[in-house]
Amino acid sequence: VRLVESGGGLAQAGGSLKLSCAASEFTFDDAIIGWFRQAPGKEREGIGCIDNSEEKTYYTNSAEGRFTVSYDRTKNTVYLQMSSLKPEDTAVYYCAASTPFVIVQMPSEYEFDYWGHGTQVTVSS
Repeated sequence: VRLVESGGGLAQAGGSLKLSCAASEFTFDDAIIGWFRQAPGKEREGIGCIDNSEEKTYYTNSAEGRFTVSYDRTKNTVYLQMSSLKPEDTAVYYCAASTPFVIVQMPSEYEFDYWGHGTQVTVSS
């Protein structure tokens, strides 16, 4: 199973970026796909996830209402739409996937089975 993130780069504060997470040899149709980020010197933190078996999304406080997770079934790709970007959003962003299980909130990183290598997002002020 291989997850590949894309769409990272440099953005200005207040701007937007849309990250993609594509999978090979793994269907996202019934999976839970989460987005995490890790800033320099900080622990990795969860942002949000989509539970495709329930068609529900869950977010942590880190999303602040500025980030949205979505799924395109035709492309087997999950997206993280980021808006109103701030310099403190600068981090490496990872997607992770898990086979389905019951969730009522964003799972911890330890509950995900597969990870991408990450994509760098840098927000300038």
